[in-house]
Amino acid sequence: MNMEHSDNIADSNVVRDELIVSHLSHAKRIVRKIASQLPPHLDRDDLMSAAVIGLIMAANRFDPTRGVRFLTFAEQRIRGTILDELRAQDWLSRSLREKFKLLERKFSELEQQLGRNPSSEEVAEAMDLNLEDYFSLLDDVHYLSVVRLDDSWEDNDGTSFGLLDLLENESVDCPHDQIVRQQTADQLLGAIDELPEKEREIVSRYYYEDKSLKEIGKAMHLKESRICQLHGQAILRLRVKMKLYR
Repeated sequence: MNMEHSDNIADSNVVRDELIVSHLSHAKRIVRKIASQLPPHLDRDDLMSAAVIGLIMAANRFDPTRGVRFLTFAEQRIRGTILDELRAQDWLSRSLREKFKLLERKFSELEQQLGRNPSSEEVAEAMDLNLEDYFSLLDDVHYLSVVRLDDSWEDNDGTSFGLLDLLENESVDCPHDQIVRQQTADQLLGAIDELPEKEREIVSRYYYEDKSLKEIGKAMHLKESRICQLHGQAILRLRVKMKLYR
């Protein structure tokens, strides 16, 4: 190995280490945001460890010549490793996952029958639940929507991307991915525009303004638990609509 090659490797390692150290706070922010929507018994340290692994992977793979900001590149991979950790823990019961699938199916059936977004009352009736039990179910499956939200597509490199990437990121890796993601983003924006007013506002404040559910509740004069329910309902609607485009 010649001296010039050794210097290049050393410089590369320094840049990588600087990227990791300078973006640890962003990794912590992503963990906090995801963890705020998950059951309190989940180990946040495990999620943070997964986030750091994602950050290291991003720093190792980052190519500045592709014209993508490192923060954009890293956020996708950090979220991906966190969600992989959640899936690996299999922390939701089979019965709850089945209820989530049933809810998705009822939303889809009602939207096709009615030709519009079904109301909470209509979905509750289709589920043979009173409104209180329906909202209680939304509280439960809201946790699952956090995991399932990022579970949709893959780019050229086999990197998964989903609604979160389309909602939060503007830059992409290559022209082909840009076309695919732009088409999907256009479809998603149309689906968001069709959400009921309160749900549309929650999605906008949460993903575009980076507000917490608690902050959104204060701004909208609603309890955080109610915001959580409406957010979960919005994600169910979006998943149903986006499946129609695939």
